[in-house]
Order: sequence, then C-alpha cells, then structure tokens
Amino acid sequence: MALYELRTYTLYVGKMGEAVEVYSKYGWPALEPHSDKLVGYFQSDAGALNQLVHLWKFDDDADRRRHWSTLYADEAFRTFAGKIRPLIMTQQNQLLLAAPWGPHP
Repeated sequence: MALYELRTYTLYVGKMGEAVEVYSKYGWPALEPHSDKLVGYFQSDAGALNQLVHLWKFDDDADRRRHWSTLYADEAFRTFAGKIRPLIMTQQNQLLLAAPWGPHP
C-alpha cells in the first residue's frame, strides 16, 4: 500500500520571494535527481499563507526512509537545506494512506 507524505513549510512573512530564489538556484537542482517519488510542489494562495507544500508518494515507510536518507547524504541538498532553513518558521510532515475509493496520484 502506498504511503504519501505531505510536507508543509510555513515561511516567515515576507520571505516567499527569497525562498523561491533559494529553491530555484539550489533546491530544485539538488532535488531533481531524487524527484521520482515527488507528486508535486505548491505555494499557498488562500487560507494559510506563506506556505510551501510538497507531496511525495512512497511504496512504504522503508522506501520513505531510504529516500530521505539518500537525499540528506547528498552534498547539494545539504547546501540547499542550510540556505532554506532560516526562512522557515514551522514544518509539518503528515503521513497519509490512500482511501479505498477514488483516484490517487
């Protein structure tokens, strides 16, 4: 059964432009080689603002742990993480299981 991970980063007010620049210059180049599990990245537009949200799909928890372990072993990703962390106020990770009905990514 697939396991989905929804990661929500709430940025400090006024930092979205800087975060987009950091993701464009460092984040996506570091993440792209590891993006086979990525469903999508999103920016909030209404409701809770100043949020970057991304959804990942894994085969199971072992696959999820392997993915993040591999990513954090990557020097380019660690450089990106060091640049984006000061812009993040909070992080929420939510693990989701697909409901037995309806479409799934």
